[in-house]
Amino acid sequence: MAPSSRSAGSERAGARREVVYLDNAATSWPKPPGVVAAMVHYLEAVGANPGRSGHHRSAEAGRIVLAARRAVAALCGVQSPMRVLLGPNATWALNQAIAGLLQDGDHVVTTSFEHNSVLRPLTALAGAGTITLTVVPGSADGRVDPDAVAAAITARTALVVVNHASNVCGAVQPVAEIGHRCRERAVPLLVDAAQSAGAVPLDLTRQGIALCAVAGHKGLLGPTGTGALVLADDFEPDRLRPLLLGGTGSRSDSLEQPAVLPDRFESGTLNVAGLAGLAASVEWLLGEGGGPEAIGRREAGLRAEFVALAEATVPGFQLVGPRGGDLTGVVSFRVAGQSVSDLAQRLDDEHGVLGRSGLHCAPAAHRALGTFPAGTLRFAFGAFNTGEQVEAAVAALAAIGERRPSP
Repeated sequence: MAPSSRSAGSERAGARREVVYLDNAATSWPKPPGVVAAMVHYLEAVGANPGRSGHHRSAEAGRIVLAARRAVAALCGVQSPMRVLLGPNATWALNQAIAGLLQDGDHVVTTSFEHNSVLRPLTALAGAGTITLTVVPGSADGRVDPDAVAAAITARTALVVVNHASNVCGAVQPVAEIGHRCRERAVPLLVDAAQSAGAVPLDLTRQGIALCAVAGHKGLLGPTGTGALVLADDFEPDRLRPLLLGGTGSRSDSLEQPAVLPDRFESGTLNVAGLAGLAASVEWLLGEGGGPEAIGRREAGLRAEFVALAEATVPGFQLVGPRGGDLTGVVSFRVAGQSVSDLAQRLDDEHGVLGRSGLHCAPAAHRALGTFPAGTLRFAFGAFNTGEQVEAAVAALAAIGERRPSP
């Protein structure tokens, strides 16, 4: 049974109200049953620091962290949970991979559909003269050609970075085709799975992915402040330099960072409360939730229902990006004659429909889609959205259009 759809409500009104939450690409809500209970259990009954002490509560905290590692490893098709490097978010994971792998003179290939969490660190390195960068353009329907990515690889290419699923238009890229081309050239592929993990099946070995960044709070349905960089079983971790150095709870006699996984990349205390919730959310996802394929199929189905109904009933509705093919539950659109920011605000204020307007931290993707600089209004359907909520969102759009003053 899905959690309640009641929200904390509007602070301005000082009361609770029903909402239609369609901002799951920013963070998923509500969370599966058991997530809050797992976090409360850690905070109330465990509370200790994993790996820093020898008492039984520290050991229990370590078991909670290990459960989260095992859950993410299972989701990504990785045999060893020690190859799941835990951190605060997918942005950390992407920066750890990029800054940890690249060296002076390296060449990197990426695409125009990347999030700023990829393009900003790469642009900074290119601007400093550390690397050279090739950005492969995507099409107006949100797709990237694997042959174009392969053609951009040179003898100096040290990394290819690809967004698995667009946070702007929902297009799912053919990462397996890209991954196999990268392996043929012995170039590691880093996949940004912030939007795909939990809704699109992942198998790093089968798909030719060397490194994969995941966000715990989006498709994995866990708390904010959780994420991971997952290393494929055949990726050599010695190729990576850690971003942070410090206490790990191991090899305290040495002033050098431990070489063992995952300690080498996890200095400082982890977000154990968040990881307790993440372990519970992924357990639900892989069990009662039916797994990524089932959840993703349902979310994409809600997206298709929304587009069909909106095009039939909302005057001026304009879909942005792909209509078919491999898609997540993310959809971007505009309504002719209306500001996307004003429309988003009215949907919230007048109808309790929550989406996101603007550039979604992916300006290059909007340039490729032809929606820069105004951006779009984005709905992102999640694991607990319903067909009734699709109808409510479309009805709200139609009602706003009917009340729009004539020019």
